[in-house]
Amino acid sequence: MTIALPRHLTTEELEAGLDDVRRSPGDEGVLQMIVRRPAVGNREVLQEGELDPVVGLVGDTWSKRSSRRTFDGGPHPDMQLNIMNARVVALVAQAKERWPLAGDQLFVDMDLGEGNLPPGTRLRLGSAVIEVTAQPHTGCGKFTERFGVDAMKFVNSITYKALHLRGINARVVTGGTIRVGDRLKKLS
Repeated sequence: MTIALPRHLTTEELEAGLDDVRRSPGDEGVLQMIVRRPAVGNREVLQEGELDPVVGLVGDTWSKRSSRRTFDGGPHPDMQLNIMNARVVALVAQAKERWPLAGDQLFVDMDLGEGNLPPGTRLRLGSAVIEVTAQPHTGCGKFTERFGVDAMKFVNSITYKALHLRGINARVVTGGTIRVGDRLKKLS
């Protein structure tokens, strides 16, 4: 039996979804999905996870991954967590079971735009506190392969850059438990 994959959307189809993305909540959002990456190419969808200031999402491989953005090639401390807007991933992936293919750990229904969550913004999520970092989050070849060239260009477009359609990076400030359905709240 062959399973048909969703077709890749065109730029016009992706842009037609922008109004819904722009309606994402600003001050308080909801955690829609947690995805742990226990090994390269593997994904585990969790209902509950632990965030730790040293290792990020416990059981995820972030702490073992190299980075071209650090002088020693070690994991980048400002890229512990990759967060993507749930409305954007729903648009490009077309099916919730395909969301983990984006490679992010947290999918949230919240405005991730620069005007709403600039670097340094702290958010309470479950019993944890995370902080938005200035490290850019961009799509890669795997994102293009899974969602198409138009999706890659769409999420990285200069026109929509301030919306952070590909998502944002964050670091764990205070460890704690997070659960699907938890609220993300801006801290003053």
